[in-house]
Amino acid sequence: MEAEKLQLSSFNRQSISHELSSISEWWQSRALDKFNGGFVGEVDFFGKPNHTAEKGCVLNTRILWFFSELAGQSGEAEHLQQAKRSYNWLLDNLVDSEYGGLVWSVAPTGEVADGKKQTYAQSFGIYALCSYYHLTGDPNALAIAMSCFGFVEKHARDHESGGYVEACDRRWLPISDYRLSDKDLNLPKSMNTLLHVLEAYTALYKVNPTPQVEEAFRHVLSVFLDRVVCDETHHLKLFFEMDWEDKSQTYSFGHDIEASWLLWEAALVLGDASVTEQVKDVSIKMAEVCANEAIGSNGQVCDDYDFSSGHKDEKSYWWVQAEALVGFMNAYALTSDPRYFQLCIKIWEFIQHQHMDKEHGEWHWVAKCDQNSAEQIYKAGFWKAPYHNGRAMMELQKLFVQVEASQ
Repeated sequence: MEAEKLQLSSFNRQSISHELSSISEWWQSRALDKFNGGFVGEVDFFGKPNHTAEKGCVLNTRILWFFSELAGQSGEAEHLQQAKRSYNWLLDNLVDSEYGGLVWSVAPTGEVADGKKQTYAQSFGIYALCSYYHLTGDPNALAIAMSCFGFVEKHARDHESGGYVEACDRRWLPISDYRLSDKDLNLPKSMNTLLHVLEAYTALYKVNPTPQVEEAFRHVLSVFLDRVVCDETHHLKLFFEMDWEDKSQTYSFGHDIEASWLLWEAALVLGDASVTEQVKDVSIKMAEVCANEAIGSNGQVCDDYDFSSGHKDEKSYWWVQAEALVGFMNAYALTSDPRYFQLCIKIWEFIQHQHMDKEHGEWHWVAKCDQNSAEQIYKAGFWKAPYHNGRAMMELQKLFVQVEASQ
């Protein structure tokens, strides 16, 4: 019966594969910077490139990760070419040869615009470079990843209370404004940064499982489980003081469901049976709570829940729906509970109708039903890469194979 549902639904391997092709083709046709190399800093709502926009570290490391993973999966020369293009641009523009690590942003022509060392950005650098190293075997890519790892461990890790601080200045000295973006609280530690350190160290351990990397990998996984995942609610706590005093004001449903599958991936890569057993339980509980509390009136996963007002924000963001597909499909693979697959079907239908732009390509930042005339947000930019939706399509392909093999 379940196999029949897999075949009958529009949520299937064929539709996922088609969308992955659409995403990769859009980035290759709309986002290449033919003047300054690499990729443009921004492509607007209508698909027009903005050649004057700053180029951010997060955008460009995510592009490198996407094309490296895609090239490994597809074997296509054009995908390898884009991975190399992105890698070479990163070497020339983001690597800080003076102080180490990766700078936060550069001008279109490569001059440093903001040299701060955000731990989040270093993590995406490690994540991307590990993928490129796995694809090409280029030892320099691993060397840069390990250099970034070394700077993070030396300057951002809190050896007293555990975890990692949000940011340092360009010289890796303490900084007063920790914030990743304007909507974040100015606090020294966050769930979001720790989640992506975990993601990066998972990738690094896969390609370079040295004792030093293993120690740091185990550390960040342990801290995330002990300090960030709430044992009572199975939601993530979001912001912290140095001593881990919780300052959170909301639940973030998108991060909850994203973490549910990234934690499971980390446990599988670590390969420690006792950790895997613990994380499996946590991952399933997090997905279950998200299924119970986060689903909106149109089948979408809502954005957040505000503690003070008791308001659940039903506004739909592209990245939340992408991560929800992977998180719920992962929960389905772990439990065989058809409820999770049904949630994926509804989310996929919502994405197709509300987020995919049939006219200008890529996905809308905000669902069409939630947009107003002032919200014509870019299709590619500082905070929007082919990472969430592109990664979701690649992860779903793997999960479909896994699920179909088990039936």
